[in-house]
Amino acid sequence: MTAVRVRRASLDDADAIARIWHDGWADGHAGHVPDEFYRHRTAASYPPRVRARLASTWVAEAGGAVRGFVVVVDAEVEQVYVDAAARGSGVAAALLARAESVVADAGHDRAWLAVVAGNARARRFYERSGWVDAGPLDYAAEVAGGVVVVPCRRYEKPVTGAGAGGPRSRPPRAR
Repeated sequence: MTAVRVRRASLDDADAIARIWHDGWADGHAGHVPDEFYRHRTAASYPPRVRARLASTWVAEAGGAVRGFVVVVDAEVEQVYVDAAARGSGVAAALLARAESVVADAGHDRAWLAVVAGNARARRFYERSGWVDAGPLDYAAEVAGGVVVVPCRRYEKPVTGAGAGGPRSRPPRAR
């Protein structure tokens, strides 16, 4: 894979983001989340979710195509997904580094994210990237008509720069 470039997402990226998110979410969550939650994450559910988050989304390009994306909301690294064909290429590391910078630049001293306990591949990646498992987290995930509580692990990482000594991370938001 060629060099990775991370930039703010645009509306032109929405289809690629929705595809990567749908495929990656299914890959990392199948069998690890309540069936009720899994049923709500259909291909049709992603385009509106992508559009609602575009202002907080960065994409990674390599080889002339979008290969992954990250969404940052306050101190939370809300979503990190990489196209299966780009795994192991440095795309995820570039996206996570950007997310950490965004959190620090916003004045937070610690970034956090939620990952389902059974997603061992993601958990290994975060741990190799210096993130620490801070314990269990019941994440209230938004679905049509309400929320589904998803058992997760909360991962945290101190961030440097403008965030040193800044406001503490906020509690989890529903996704």
